[in-house]
Amino acid sequence: MLLGLDIGGTKCAVVIGKLDENGSPGIVAKEVLPTDKPAYEMIERLFSTAEAMLSKHTAAGSLEGIGISCGGPLSSKSGTILSPPNLPGWDHIPIVELTEKRFSIKTFLQNDANACAVAEWKYGAGKGINNMIFLTFGTGMGAGLILDGRLYSGISDLAGEVGHLRLSETGPVGFGKAGSFEGYCSGGGISQLGQIKAREKLQMGMPVSFCASLKDLPDITAKSVAEAALQGDETALDVYNTCAQHLGKGLSLLIDILNPELIVLGSIYGRAKSLLEPVMLEVIRKETLHNSCSACKIVPAGLGENIGDIAALSLALMSRER
Repeated sequence: MLLGLDIGGTKCAVVIGKLDENGSPGIVAKEVLPTDKPAYEMIERLFSTAEAMLSKHTAAGSLEGIGISCGGPLSSKSGTILSPPNLPGWDHIPIVELTEKRFSIKTFLQNDANACAVAEWKYGAGKGINNMIFLTFGTGMGAGLILDGRLYSGISDLAGEVGHLRLSETGPVGFGKAGSFEGYCSGGGISQLGQIKAREKLQMGMPVSFCASLKDLPDITAKSVAEAALQGDETALDVYNTCAQHLGKGLSLLIDILNPELIVLGSIYGRAKSLLEPVMLEVIRKETLHNSCSACKIVPAGLGENIGDIAALSLALMSRER
């Protein structure tokens, strides 16, 4: 059996898995917890939940590996979480040391973008592809890079932190930077865009279907804006068009620099593809080298909503090899 911990800014998952007949990790049991407590309290909840699940689903001594997927930045080499912007207070947490001490099993930590990139490459949309980029496009925006058939993580384990790229001088804040890729293209960024554009309309006395009044601005989410956009709300459509324009800009930079065969987009893209794809592709066609553009496909994650779970289990498999 394998144990995966998927640590995110809004929720965490504890996953028990095993290999299927094709050698791919499959989910046996899963429990989702809101990320609503300080770091060490949250870790204790994850550990106690994992212990209860393991006692129910595994025989004594049958756990073979543990994988931890978490938003970066982090150091997979030292097994330390390094102050991720979407996990305030998670500062220099020695998560691998804590996990191995608790469970006495080899543990492998990797940032969520890299973990998902490996999972999609081995078991999802990227099977058989040697050069691909995976982008999380969820609570935050990070990239995992598969280059020449290998995961590329950089000298400091920080390759692929594309959310920190500045796409405009001003704009919604993501990864501590106004106008960043994450500021425009993430759940938090879309929420900020929704608040900005709803405020403009409401202050002019114009109705906004996804926000009744100024006091409701903090309740705006990427999901509520998407639902309104799919119903034809002009303000919501404007939000997603703005997001799509900057998604196209960010992807154009990656296409021209890395010349990938495939880009796989997670979470929000899979749910809101119809709102994002037309404008995104229009920008990419204008901005990129023609030969690089024509060689690259852009698709939603093949593992769908299970990608974070399979990613963590994939790391558990890798822990056995380290």
